[in-house]
Amino acid sequence: MNNQIKRINFNHSFIFFLFCNFFSLIIFKINNFTISPLICLFLILSIGISHGSLDNIKGKKLFKILEINNFFIFYLSYILIAVTVIILWIILPSVSLIIFLIVASYHFGKEDTQFLMVKNSFYNQLLFFFKGSLVILAPMYFHFGETVSIFKLLLINNESFYEVLNFIETNKILLIGIILSTFSSISLFTIKFELKKFTIFLDYFSILIINYYFSPLLAFTIYFCFLHSVRHSITLICELDKNDLKNGLKLFIKKALPLTILAATFCLIGLYFLNNAYDFNSSIVKIIFIGLASLTFPHILLEYLIEKNEK
Repeated sequence: MNNQIKRINFNHSFIFFLFCNFFSLIIFKINNFTISPLICLFLILSIGISHGSLDNIKGKKLFKILEINNFFIFYLSYILIAVTVIILWIILPSVSLIIFLIVASYHFGKEDTQFLMVKNSFYNQLLFFFKGSLVILAPMYFHFGETVSIFKLLLINNESFYEVLNFIETNKILLIGIILSTFSSISLFTIKFELKKFTIFLDYFSILIINYYFSPLLAFTIYFCFLHSVRHSITLICELDKNDLKNGLKLFIKKALPLTILAATFCLIGLYFLNNAYDFNSSIVKIIFIGLASLTFPHILLEYLIEKNEK
């Protein structure tokens, strides 16, 4: 099944790369091109978060390993972690953002690449972090001012935080980070060479292209929905039915739809209340990033616990 996943992901990366180039060319020809943040929110609440909507099935798998019968504990723990992240973000926004960016870098690098690797060594984990950091560093490097504006919308009012960011930008530390991410991609590619590992470079250039041409919010939406989420979903579809991918896709949609709708509903309720205190676009940005942070931490913790207890 692993070879099947590699082949499908390689084809997906190639199509995504062509899409990024084609879309970027259109944007290059159009002056003052903009897409409403509402469209970004719709894509993230539908395609984006759907790849985590089978966490309840993974939770059952984990509880079976741990021999825990009361599955209500899973839902309660998942919700409590998500709510705790939101509360901590309100209390300590700068610290929460930094932790989120670090965790997201590792998560993106690992989820987008792990299917290509045989060994799960500490060295590979480090490479995953630097590879995934490109998603965070590229928008800051190409659109520093716009990225800082997004941070300000995320309740970050700490002047010291922005002084450090200015220091990082002024002293070309962002460029150094991108170079490290480049070398990590090369290193991951050279570990046991095979043709399908060109997926790594297709993804690398796609991320650079969309962040060069598009605003940080749009670039992240394109990456998160059409590369990261689709990639994770491909693995889930193959696991559901490795012999019939069409049936696997049907099962995935059927199983993912309930929690996707539930998560999207809570986000829209949050948007309604935030819109009473902030302007509409500002509220959308808060829902996207703080909401994603609250879902990312329990999702990553679940993946870690399954990986650790399956050994």
